[in-house]
Amino acid sequence: MAFWGGRSKQQPAGKSSAFPPPTPIVSVRQPVGFETVLGASAVLRGELRSQGNVRLDGTFEGTLEIDGNVLVGETAKITADIHAKNVAIAGAVRGNVSGKKVQLLRTARVWGDITAAAISTEEGAFIEGKITMITHEAAQGFDPNAVPPPEIDLSEVTPPEPLAPEEAPTPEADTAEQETPAEPPTEDSA
Repeated sequence: MAFWGGRSKQQPAGKSSAFPPPTPIVSVRQPVGFETVLGASAVLRGELRSQGNVRLDGTFEGTLEIDGNVLVGETAKITADIHAKNVAIAGAVRGNVSGKKVQLLRTARVWGDITAAAISTEEGAFIEGKITMITHEAAQGFDPNAVPPPEIDLSEVTPPEPLAPEEAPTPEADTAEQETPAEPPTEDSA
């Protein structure tokens, strides 16, 4: 059958069309958008595991084990450890956060430790906890102890010039002036 409702042309037996038969498309599952969304009015307690992307806008308490990405929205109140591929936080998180990349937006508030290979923080974000950068692939095999210390050529360093004798304070003169009382004038000096 033709596309726009016209007649279809019959193919003579033994002849194939100019196009090969369609091959089935096998797609590799790539998370696009958010597979799981916790709405702003939702409250959830427990353990959440997902291979897809997760967006949290409500209240969650427990543990998050996500193979995809996590977005903590501005209205979210999360009391959980978050382990995900990438984490973007705009709301409040009480718990440790770990991922390949962690992004703290300006409205983010985090009470917990952050562990990541890459961290970005916008001005205004709040963090109370320790930040640990995990080893980046570029740093593999790098030994910081193998780097020689910087060489300092002491011949180029000039010592300070000594003060002239009249400029240099002497400790004896200072104490003598303080301890000796002023003598009253005598009659001969008048």
